Amino acid sequence: MKVGARSVVAVIAAKDLRVELRARHATVLVGPFVATLVVSFGLSLGPGGAAVERLAPGLLWLTALFGAVLLCRRAYEAEFDDDAMLGLLLSPRPNSVLYLGKAIAIAIQLAVLESGVFGLVAVLYGLPAAASPGGLAAALLLGALGMGGLGALLGAVSGAARTRESVLPLLVFPLSVPMLIAGAKATAIALYGPIGELGRWLGLLLVVALVFWAAGTLLFDYMVED
Repeated sequence: MKVGARSVVAVIAAKDLRVELRARHATVLVGPFVATLVVSFGLSLGPGGAAVERLAPGLLWLTALFGAVLLCRRAYEAEFDDDAMLGLLLSPRPNSVLYLGKAIAIAIQLAVLESGVFGLVAVLYGLPAAASPGGLAAALLLGALGMGGLGALLGAVSGAARTRESVLPLLVFPLSVPMLIAGAKATAIALYGPIGELGRWLGLLLVVALVFWAAGTLLFDYMVED
């Protein structure tokens, strides 16, 4: 990628992050939504602390996935509502730079969201100190990258659909299953040990994230050209 293209990617990512900071969409909508999910899931498991502790990694990733759907839909909302998407697609730069900028911005927001969700789960349900803090951070970061890459691609497709509210979850949930399984396993091992198998699950998370980003870079042109 040329330097000019890298600059455009950075500009698009910075623009999306500025819009989010000003609109506070995550603070006003996504934050309370995922907090409600965390509390509701915990209450549905009953008062037994052991059950909550055992299922906390899955709860963390499911909650992050629901929040990711809202963030990914928001990423393209303004462009489609204001008909700005056409202007972006007609720019002299490859359309892949638009995808990469969006994916980076979404991944950064998701990393912050996942950190907040984990902190909330840890405080409410008394999770122990992580057996591998670095492994836990790596799992959350790779999950944010994977969901950002997938959401940036599918968000563009669903944004053009009239039924965008229902299209995006139907596309994201099935494709994110491998990432959810690997993420929950890696998080559980990083929290409770033994950490010997942590590398295998982190490797799977990395592979899934790379596949999503590669597919997005290659397919974005074809998926938005109509």
